Amino acid sequence: MVAGGTLATFLVAGAASLFMAWAIGAGSSGSTPFAPAVGANAISVMRAGFIVGLLGLGGAVLQGANVTEAVGRELILNVAITPPAAVVALITAAVLVAIGVFAGYPIATAFTVTGAVVGVGLALGGDPAWAKYTEIVALWVAVPFVGGGIAYGTAKTLRDERVPESIAVPLLAGVVGAILANVRFVVLGPAGEAASLTDVAATSLSEFPSLVVYAGVTLAAATLVAVVLWWDLRGNPAAGQRHFLLALGGLVAFSAGGSQVGLALGPLLPLLDPFEIPLVAVLLGGGFGLLLGSWTGAPRMIKALAQDYSALGPRRSIAALIPSFAIAQTAVFFGIPVSFNEIIVSAIIGSGFAAGGSGVSGKKMGYTVLAWIGSLVLAFTLGYGVFTAVDLLLA
Repeated sequence: MVAGGTLATFLVAGAASLFMAWAIGAGSSGSTPFAPAVGANAISVMRAGFIVGLLGLGGAVLQGANVTEAVGRELILNVAITPPAAVVALITAAVLVAIGVFAGYPIATAFTVTGAVVGVGLALGGDPAWAKYTEIVALWVAVPFVGGGIAYGTAKTLRDERVPESIAVPLLAGVVGAILANVRFVVLGPAGEAASLTDVAATSLSEFPSLVVYAGVTLAAATLVAVVLWWDLRGNPAAGQRHFLLALGGLVAFSAGGSQVGLALGPLLPLLDPFEIPLVAVLLGGGFGLLLGSWTGAPRMIKALAQDYSALGPRRSIAALIPSFAIAQTAVFFGIPVSFNEIIVSAIIGSGFAAGGSGVSGKKMGYTVLAWIGSLVLAFTLGYGVFTAVDLLLA
């Protein structure tokens, strides 16, 4: 039997988690994936918001477990997040993200949630999870260089007149296909686990060396996707590029759901133990929150961001979305909370430098980085301070 006070606290925390999911759907996961496509006039704002909501819901259910577990159980050691602490962390992060949404400025969601959870965890007397922090910081620091570098190289290749687009774009599609073959989904694995197409093939063809099977399936997927896009480009190159751009936006939106839902649900996990609620049901609820945010709040942010993307065109947009998809899936695989704003902005800057630095403002870059760091520090400070005050009042 669950005590009435525990149930009430859980309901408050659940409401805060749903609000956080809405804010994420209205902000980073709902606006950034299709903003390049909208900026390149490949899709309308309202249609983008509708599609990204559905794809985000799918990603949340099929890929959201890793990041959810990391945020809920791996950021603080030797102490479990209590219901009041979870409420403080969720409300602190949600308010900061919502302020960014209504102000029209994309706040780094992963930075605010991580900062708030670590803040309340330390205030509870927990120990820092230095190994996990090292993984997180390493990815956060690497994102601008890796994502921006890949986007720069991709955009440079697409702009090179010596490289025919009819060859370069299908090859890039092949890279995406190779990644897809190794992406893990819950529906492909045994109960409670995720698996990729290559994992399934390796299990089914156990008489062959695993490395050979993995390489063969990956190569087959890459070839299939490349050939399909090559065929599409033959008839109408502009339409083929637009189709590829929309497909990439969809993959990034799906990946956003898988990585971002954990930011809203992670703090809830310690509260779920007395209720024995299956994680998939919780992921579905979080995905529904992302869906609502995408449908009601994302169009405003998409429109605002698309103005910045309008100078990109299809080629630079493709160059920005490919590393965004790859980095997002890496974060999902390792269970690391990551900011989609950081991923997309870094990729856009990289592709901008490939075009001679057009549209890249050093001043704006500086303010953006300061905002990311500031959101982490502010969320940590508020999480620690507010929970300390609440704990004193409850004592």
